[in-house]
Amino acid sequence: MDLRKLKKLIDLVQESGIAELEITEGEEKVKIVKGGEATVTPIAPATRPAAAAPTPAPAPAASAPPEEPVTEGHVLKAPMVGTFYRSSSPEAKAFVEVGQSIKAGETVCIIEAMKLMNEIEADATGVVKAILVENGQPVEFGQPLFIIA
Repeated sequence: MDLRKLKKLIDLVQESGIAELEITEGEEKVKIVKGGEATVTPIAPATRPAAAAPTPAPAPAASAPPEEPVTEGHVLKAPMVGTFYRSSSPEAKAFVEVGQSIKAGETVCIIEAMKLMNEIEADATGVVKAILVENGQPVEFGQPLFIIA
């Protein structure tokens, strides 16, 4: 499937109220889930021989990412997919540091999504106990960013 078509489909899902879109075109199948990942998988042709080599099964728990230690407190999660930045520019001071007191509504980071810089505000008042993401790291929707206690 053409990359431009795929991008247009993703944009349509983001702009609309639908949660999931699945399209089959020829031997390709695209399923886009809002807040998930887009996948493109070829459909197996009906003439495929029965003696085809089986595909290896994924490793059960070895491939799962390691769980982060649970720290008590309020978890501030990413409201969108994008790139996490601790400051407004590389030369600027970070918005917050571990141990700093913050108020609800105070900017704590920026998430860049589609070339737009989105200031992310604290949704709770307290002290920053942990910063769970490295500067410049991609983040997913709902991914924990900060622990506030």
